[in-house]
Amino acid sequence: MASASSIAAAIASKTKTKKKHFVAQKVKLFRASDPLLSVLMWGVNHSINELSHVQIPIMLMPDDFKAYSKIKVDNHLFNKENMPSHFKFKEYCPLVFRNLRERFGIDDQDFLNSLTRSAPLNSDAQGRSGARFHTSYDKRYVIKIISSEDVAEMHNILKKYHQFIVECHGNTLLPQFLGIYRLTVDGDETYMIVTRNVFSHRLSVYKKYDLKGSTVAREASEKEKQPSQPEDVPLRPKSGNVQQRLQTLRIATRFYCAMKHVRDAKELPTYKDNDFINDGQKICIDGENKKMFLEKLRKDVEFLAQLKLMDYSLLVGIHDVERAEQDDVESEDNEPEDEGESDGGGIGTPPDSPSNTLDGTKPLSPGEFDPAIDVYAIKSNDSAPRKEVYFMAVIDILQHYDAKKKAAHAAKTVKHGAGAEISTVNPEQYSKRFYDFITTILS
Repeated sequence: MASASSIAAAIASKTKTKKKHFVAQKVKLFRASDPLLSVLMWGVNHSINELSHVQIPIMLMPDDFKAYSKIKVDNHLFNKENMPSHFKFKEYCPLVFRNLRERFGIDDQDFLNSLTRSAPLNSDAQGRSGARFHTSYDKRYVIKIISSEDVAEMHNILKKYHQFIVECHGNTLLPQFLGIYRLTVDGDETYMIVTRNVFSHRLSVYKKYDLKGSTVAREASEKEKQPSQPEDVPLRPKSGNVQQRLQTLRIATRFYCAMKHVRDAKELPTYKDNDFINDGQKICIDGENKKMFLEKLRKDVEFLAQLKLMDYSLLVGIHDVERAEQDDVESEDNEPEDEGESDGGGIGTPPDSPSNTLDGTKPLSPGEFDPAIDVYAIKSNDSAPRKEVYFMAVIDILQHYDAKKKAAHAAKTVKHGAGAEISTVNPEQYSKRFYDFITTILS
């Protein structure tokens, strides 16, 4: 139950966070509208900085998969307008997840910056059982609120999951688990898991599907198909002098452009298997990409079947290159000239937050992406009807085939018949049907 000695020693002292790679900053502020997110930002910052003082072991030991680090903060007067006065932060298996981040090619400092430079963004998307999501402000990571049962299941599979990632050299369609945390605020415990975002941080998705290889009740409802309408951003100030109005217009327009990707995601319904079939949708990729994709998928689902896991999905997002280019032209037409002024930071970055160091990458052409970042992306082939980029990954893998699922299988079999393509089947049958279905949608 206790953490490994090296972790305990590193976490025990409540030292001030050291400043690294940041310009003109005295202290780090963690500003979020939700105090829980402020605590997450504070905790990740604390954890990564503490881990930087812990020597990387030659190999992970069995105790590392049971370890944790935790800290309790009382009377946290500094930054009290953003942070609760009393909170606890716990990280599970810190050395294991540090090792996983390394194997997934994620630098800890970049991970810290993504989660702490500016507040995570709310997402209207909901997972199984209404689980809430956030994305990091740069959209590279997804933060999901999970149950204590999910944490227990994650502990059950973590050792084998880590071994699988080592053996496949991180080349997988499975979720990239990067950290699990417990946050305690006002006596309430909240569990969060951080994964790499399946979708791109810069290429917008115009349609998405959740595919299980089942046909029973696998279509989006009329309610699910209705896009939610976000409130319009006021772009025209009612009063003030010309300079004030111009400055307000610039700020509002930048905010609009920064939130556009978020608003698009908010308005995007999630379609399902029957919708995919009825739409006549196909994933048009070349032979080499198809071969590599199916090989990864085969190994992934065999692994999940061995762990008796089922009810997972293939999340598919489609980026339309021409459509995105047109949207970009419209955005540029709506943005006023900056008259040489600069605010010195990225969108959504307050002046007393760390300066941006992630935006130094060279610009990419429309439809292009960095495969080291957009690891789930595949370009459409040359003969595809439209130039597209597909984002495809296996999600929601923590459902174990237990007595509850066996009972659901029996009930659905009675209702729909033994030959019906119901989603609740045993893990071996589920993995085979899932793989076979995915092979039919690739062309």
